[in-house]
Amino acid sequence: MPFIADALGRVKPSATITVTQKARDLRAQGRDVISLSVGEPDFDTPDNVKEAAIAAIRRGDTKYTPVAGIPQLREAIAAKFRRENGLDYALSQIIVGTGGKHILFNAFLATVNPGDEVIIPAPYWVSYPDMVLIAGGRPVAVETRLEDGFKLRPDALERAITPKTKWVLLNSPSNPSGAAYSRDEMKALTDVLLRHEHVWVLTDDIYEHLVYGEFDFVTPAQVEPKLASRTLTMNGVSKSYAMTGWRIGFAGGPAELIRAMETLQGQQTSGACSIAQWACVEALNGPQDFIGERRKVFEGRRDLVVSMLNQAKHLRCPTPEGAFYVYPSCADAIGRKTPQGKTIATDEDFVSELLEAEGVAVVQGSAFGLGPNFRISYATSTALLEDACAKIQRFCASLD
Repeated sequence: MPFIADALGRVKPSATITVTQKARDLRAQGRDVISLSVGEPDFDTPDNVKEAAIAAIRRGDTKYTPVAGIPQLREAIAAKFRRENGLDYALSQIIVGTGGKHILFNAFLATVNPGDEVIIPAPYWVSYPDMVLIAGGRPVAVETRLEDGFKLRPDALERAITPKTKWVLLNSPSNPSGAAYSRDEMKALTDVLLRHEHVWVLTDDIYEHLVYGEFDFVTPAQVEPKLASRTLTMNGVSKSYAMTGWRIGFAGGPAELIRAMETLQGQQTSGACSIAQWACVEALNGPQDFIGERRKVFEGRRDLVVSMLNQAKHLRCPTPEGAFYVYPSCADAIGRKTPQGKTIATDEDFVSELLEAEGVAVVQGSAFGLGPNFRISYATSTALLEDACAKIQRFCASLD
């Protein structure tokens, strides 16, 4: 349509949202569907956080807020960065947005010029490339390998950097693979970045607290303080605190970049919801014990899903270090036929036929830039995961 902006021609709808909606539609038609497509914890927001929101309403903290966030929340964020990441930010170096996606989007809009390149390891969260495209930049996907745990190798990063590179985007633990970088692995990447002073680092740490076993989370500016002057560290409360609908994300970074993002946000959304911000203050400052308790539940679910998928014919599923996703390969299923005679030619065919045959909704790996794979979110009950994985095993066994 001629009145639609050209920029929208460069982007496509979110695959995860599309699959989730398809599952909803099938349920509305009476189908029994298990959706493992959405990246949302099934736990409730902690009661103390909800009570803080109610208290904010009752005392009248329901007005417009400063664009960059209320001072109390920025102070809580600064304390969190010091306490958990060893990063020291002044309030002028912190911004609050309406979700982590908002922070990332504004970072690109505020910095990316036409022709600028943004390096994104694949598989990647579906929204990253489209954000870059809307900003006028060029996403540069660098494929990783299952054999490397879906982690970006330093030599691959070195080869991808050009004079046009503006950002390198790192997401650890990763959506969709769950891969997380150890201190040594992150140091190998930051050593490369130190040699390229024109390249900035944007790190998406939204799954920070969801790492398993003895794994220790690290973030780039923590591992290499010399990169702090060109690193934007993004985080939020949606995953670890089960606050997806509250829509609060935040970031710390150089004051000049934060001011640019604040200027943009002032003409865009202004400050985030006042009530959600006060809830976030309590989330960051209040008791943290529940995070470890829930993490153990997620770890048990991860182990269950990995075990059951590796018992399925034609699948290969590595064990991820974090987040609440697995990213199995279905390469051995490609070229096989369903009992109805349909050939599985792509991972999109695989997930479509799985949904049709067994009522299990997952997302194809091609949507995340690397296939043939598919993503499963195990942020749901153990009983549903057992049922879903048994159905996946049955579907895979039916392929000729």
